[in-house]
Amino acid sequence: MSKENLKVCLVGSSGGHLTHLYMLKPFWENKDRFWVTFDKQDAKSILKDERMYPCYYPTNRNIKNLIRNIGVAWKVLRKEKPDVIISSGAAVAVPFFYLGKLFGKKLIYIEVFDRIDKPTMTGKMVYPIVDKFIVQWEEQKEVYKKAINLGSIF
Repeated sequence: MSKENLKVCLVGSSGGHLTHLYMLKPFWENKDRFWVTFDKQDAKSILKDERMYPCYYPTNRNIKNLIRNIGVAWKVLRKEKPDVIISSGAAVAVPFFYLGKLFGKKLIYIEVFDRIDKPTMTGKMVYPIVDKFIVQWEEQKEVYKKAINLGSIF
């Protein structure tokens, strides 16, 4: 499958994580894509013309919503059948990445810009299974040895 024909799943929390993913527009704007994020006003505004699936929040350290989001991930991934799943966090990425791996999808995780020398919880959880782990600071490569530093998204 060519890069132009990729079907892309962009999954992340609303706020800064969603902003990170939206800034990748030169990559995703000409691809078949869909989004998974919180059903909040900022996400609705940014993604008003996009295909979006809501997920449950809060996600960090919330077992009930993790289980509910496993169900969301199962339904969405089986329906949409993306080729690649991209996330910059936070915890909602975890069920999508683990089920995506089970379904044979390519996984790309982008560690957040504001963590320079310490890992995020989501980063630590998905690092072992991703196909590409991208960081934005050279210092982050000390934490994530197999990471690729592509510099700042901003």
